[in-house]
Amino acid sequence: MENYFKVNMNEYLPLRDVVFNTLRQAILKGELAPGERLMEIQLAEKLGVSRTPIREAIRKLELEGLVLMIPRKGAEVAKISEKSLRDVLEVRRSLEELAIELACHRMSEDDMRELEVVQGRFREAIAKGEAMAIAETDEHYHDVIYQGTGNDKLVQMLNNLREQMYRYRLEYIKDEDKRQVLLVEHEHILTALKSRNIAEAKDAAREHIDNQEITVSRNIKEKEQEHAGGSRGRR
Repeated sequence: MENYFKVNMNEYLPLRDVVFNTLRQAILKGELAPGERLMEIQLAEKLGVSRTPIREAIRKLELEGLVLMIPRKGAEVAKISEKSLRDVLEVRRSLEELAIELACHRMSEDDMRELEVVQGRFREAIAKGEAMAIAETDEHYHDVIYQGTGNDKLVQMLNNLREQMYRYRLEYIKDEDKRQVLLVEHEHILTALKSRNIAEAKDAAREHIDNQEITVSRNIKEKEQEHAGGSRGRR
């Protein structure tokens, strides 16, 4: 287990919530890899806490589907599966279309200018090739659109879904061949929003999500085949 992450104390949150948020982010960002075992003693030492909040956090992460309890082995980070990807994207596709429609009606000119600025940062991140920076600016781009809907409940639901999407977003961005496609897709959405063309904006958003599903599904299958091949080779 590499020493990638550390606990960020927050005086307004109970320790168990701070530990939970720390481990959750480490899983979502890939700092704790799919299939990696979660050893209570090691995690407690790494984060400088007792085993009790670690145990509570692992239990909550299991309820979210981010951790699996394996008989006689203990807890491990849940692997990324095609079904979980499909489940998340089916919901995201519907919510994104609603967000795009509302944003077409409600985004102000200032919002549009902000979206253009964020798209510029996204373009710079892709040029530098830093996966985490690309993921963060991609998130920021969508955040501007979500906030432009003026619907707090929708923003809350999309933000919750975004947390679950983080692992898939990183998996997509790791594919360097797709980064320029991502950039073009963002441009299409931006152009349609600026012209208040709801149908075109929805089509662009749908294509954006469909391409993500195709690419990440292919990556998952390739990893499963590699794992299966490796398992046969060890027999």
